[in-house]
Amino acid sequence: MLRDYFADRCDCEEFAIVTLDTKHRPTGLVRVTRGTLDASLVHPREVFRAAIAASASAIILVHNHPSGDTTPSREDRAVTDRLTECGKMLGINVLDHIVIGGANATSIREAA
Repeated sequence: MLRDYFADRCDCEEFAIVTLDTKHRPTGLVRVTRGTLDASLVHPREVFRAAIAASASAIILVHNHPSGDTTPSREDRAVTDRLTECGKMLGINVLDHIVIGGANATSIREAA
């Protein structure tokens, strides 16, 4: 599902969330921001506005690296930590952050 979504978006970074129900089944995929060639600015307000609107119990963060290198950057890890903390306050669990690059994907939680 994620590879298909990002297949047409190779020219710039995009940040999206997968919304999940109480059993952690996907209920939707929402684009939060579209960035530049190598950066995507994301703010908790936009992420959780989309999650709340979708009545999500939990979310998975997803963004692409147009370079194809799925190695999480320091900024990727910082965004994951910040959004995880914000989610705790709202009662919306951030289960993972997936970086997509071409045919590859990396889980920031598993890479930690």
